[in-house]
Parts: sequence; C-alpha cells; structure tokens
Amino acid sequence: MSQNILDFSDVTGKDVFTNKGSYCGTVKDIELNLGKFAVRAVVVGAEKGSYLAQKVGGSKNVVIPYRMVQSIDDIIIIKDFQTSQVDEEQQEN
Repeated sequence: MSQNILDFSDVTGKDVFTNKGSYCGTVKDIELNLGKFAVRAVVVGAEKGSYLAQKVGGSKNVVIPYRMVQSIDDIIIIKDFQTSQVDEEQQEN
C-alpha cells in the first residue's frame, strides 16, 4: 500500500479499528525504516476494555506492522488478527 503521510501529527492520535469494526485504541507513535524512507509499524495504545487490550492482556502499547494497515483517513483500519492465546482457547473447546 502506498500512502503519503505529510506529517507525524497526521497519524498520531487517530483511532484504530479492525476491518471487522472492533475498536483497538489510538496511534501513539510511528516506527520508521529510514533506509527505505518508509513506515515500518504503528504503535497503538491499547485502551482498557478495547479489542486490542483483550488480545494482548491489558492496556499496553502494541506495535502493529505497517503491512497490517489497510486504510488511513479520519480513522485507521487494520486487518483483524488472531493471537496464540485465542488459538489455545479454541483448541481447549
């Protein structure tokens, strides 16, 4: 995905949702690959009670690889994902 981001502040503070509509948190930071002049990842602050906080086990900053970002506009949409904890729970049931 090719996206031109003019300023760091264009992305920080934006709400992040999965492509299935689950709220994840807000963008806290961006990780850059200076050798390629490209965004490597976005750091999302998983807010208490959000989908992302449930997946990672609490309110934390979570690094989301940029390849998982589907859209950046008024909000940021990322691909839905599974965690090993979820996979283990499904195997138990």
